[in-house]
Amino acid sequence: MTAALLLLTLAQPFAAAGPAAECRALAHRGRNIEAQNCFSALVRRPDAWARAEGLWGLGRYREANDEFRRAVAERPRDPDCRVRWGRLLLERFNPGEAAELFQEALQLRKDHPGALVGLALVAAEGFEQKAVELAERALAADPGAIEARVLLARMALEDGDAARAVQEADRALAAWPEALEAMAIRAAVEWLEDREPSAWIQRALAVHPRYGRIYAVGARFLVLNRRYEDGVRLYRKAVELDPALWDVRSELGLNLMRLGRDAEARRELELAYENGYRNAATVNALRLLDSARNFLLLDAGRFTLKLHRKEAAWLRPYVEQEATRALATFQKKYGVTLKEPVRIELYPDHEDFAVRTLGMPGLGALGVTFERAVAMDSPTARKPGTFHWAGTLWHELNHVVVLAAVNNRAPRWFVEGLAVWEETQASPEWGERLTPDVIAAIRDRKLLPVAQLDRGFVRPSYPGQVVVSYFQAGKLCEYIASQWGFDALRRMLRAFGERKTTPEVVREVLALPPEELDRRFQSWLDGQLRRTLEGFPVWRERMKRLAEAARAGRHDEVIREGPAVRDLYPEYVEAGSAYELLAGAYLATGDKEAARQELERYARAGGRDPALLRQLAELEATSGRKREAVAALERLLYVAPGDEEVHRRLGDLLLELGEAEQAIREYRAVLALGPSDVAAAHYHLARACRAARRLEEAREHVLAALEAAPGYRPAQKLLLELNP
Repeated sequence: MTAALLLLTLAQPFAAAGPAAECRALAHRGRNIEAQNCFSALVRRPDAWARAEGLWGLGRYREANDEFRRAVAERPRDPDCRVRWGRLLLERFNPGEAAELFQEALQLRKDHPGALVGLALVAAEGFEQKAVELAERALAADPGAIEARVLLARMALEDGDAARAVQEADRALAAWPEALEAMAIRAAVEWLEDREPSAWIQRALAVHPRYGRIYAVGARFLVLNRRYEDGVRLYRKAVELDPALWDVRSELGLNLMRLGRDAEARRELELAYENGYRNAATVNALRLLDSARNFLLLDAGRFTLKLHRKEAAWLRPYVEQEATRALATFQKKYGVTLKEPVRIELYPDHEDFAVRTLGMPGLGALGVTFERAVAMDSPTARKPGTFHWAGTLWHELNHVVVLAAVNNRAPRWFVEGLAVWEETQASPEWGERLTPDVIAAIRDRKLLPVAQLDRGFVRPSYPGQVVVSYFQAGKLCEYIASQWGFDALRRMLRAFGERKTTPEVVREVLALPPEELDRRFQSWLDGQLRRTLEGFPVWRERMKRLAEAARAGRHDEVIREGPAVRDLYPEYVEAGSAYELLAGAYLATGDKEAARQELERYARAGGRDPALLRQLAELEATSGRKREAVAALERLLYVAPGDEEVHRRLGDLLLELGEAEQAIREYRAVLALGPSDVAAAHYHLARACRAARRLEEAREHVLAALEAAPGYRPAQKLLLELNP
């Protein structure tokens, strides 16, 4: 059973619960011995459905599954039996087959409430908007469907709508005063508001004296709101009250792992696994913990780095440099002094990062922050040019500082918006780019009101809405800073830290109703992007023709038409951009200077294709613009730092410019990357050390060069110069 399904296991009154109604009622009230006797009696019944329910209650899940198969064969026209089988599969980590059974039940009885609730639960696991629609359909079919009501309460709280969550939970309790999950929702609301829900805990324990799930539900919502330490505290209380909550122990273990407490995490995850709770997240997390020997923990003072052994030697200096810059910038800017070192983990395998984050592969994010711990993809986890690792690191470290400033109490849109905006403050070439999906959303007026913007991150209603929400939040922070100054963003942050809502903060700090902020922001954004928004359809058609001309070798046509096409949508720097086609045409006609200028525009617009940036560096160098060539190669360090040739060429240029210390770093990276010509790598590093007056190091490396290639003449000559 997943964390979200903890909430709804027994929410429905038992009159409609099938042959196990009495047993489930006993379990609901914590009368476990009587419940187990009841389930055991069901196993001895001749009816396959009854046997299935009994085996399920006893935790004999495979046998229960087999009996449900027999039960459905015995009752081919009974939708209730299919729904119960689907619920078993959903609880035991098989949502796909569960959904098929719920659909079959709906074919047998249109608008079957239980089947609709089952499908709503499947959709809710993925934070899909249709979960709300399905739950509402279930209530329309059966106004007494308590489980649907509790699910609506849960989803409202996930969306940050505490008032709606309370309303739905109270309606569930009015219909069934023993709705434990509704009590858990009410308790979670109070924990989120920094109040101790003693009355709700007492009420729940009066029904079920060992109802540890009330703490687990609260913990889940605290975690969803980035309050991981508080969540861990409640997960601990849950298993103290009921030590046999193996699914909750798994969640506790996953969250301990997120905070970097691997030893504690392993204990909890192994307990869950050994007691039969072997969902994918538990198994994956244990495997990842087993891989810890492949990583190094490196103390860097204000932060600790966790890097894979195969790349730590060459990657460490670059990550340390950016982390140091980012933390110093943000602590000064936001007036925060972090009391504990930050833990920064980089994973060269994206799926390891995903498991580190969710316990499951398939995560689309690049980085995640867990209070004082940051986990993210290593630069080598993705195809070179597709991932700006420094921008992601700055983004996540901004979360660390901003959330510390408000004790993890701020809405998601504001936290993400600040981080996106701060990426562009670090460099205009970083940050979220204006993609065709974002253009379509702005043009079609799909941006959410600021008061509802969190919903775009949590429960998207159309494909790509999460990306659109990141862009919108970042631009909204940019707009506020441009109109009211950065101090307004700081004051908003303080107000959010006082647990004020978005409408309250907008009115207090900006002296505007939220609706007026929405109107002004939309007008400002339209003005900023008018040319691109209006010209996008024309750009798309003309871009097709430009690409055709380039493929056909009609270079004069590309040169004639390209600048106008480029300027219709200057933010477009993906493969086959107008910048790329123009540079290619200029080179084909022998105009290297025009090609250089075009590639400079491409780089300033945020272009990241390694081949184009290398081409720019070469054109800069051959035209005598060595500083500009260095800048081009340094851009490559942010998108393709695992390229030995980039480091070697950068080291050469830096040495020519008299920047020996920086050249040493680049030549060391070449060595750490395992070059094919080891002798040359040591020789170049020796040259840089000599230029930096590190003569002993220079001798060590020139000797290493000669050990690798005794006849290497440049190294022999350098050794003589070092030993006159």
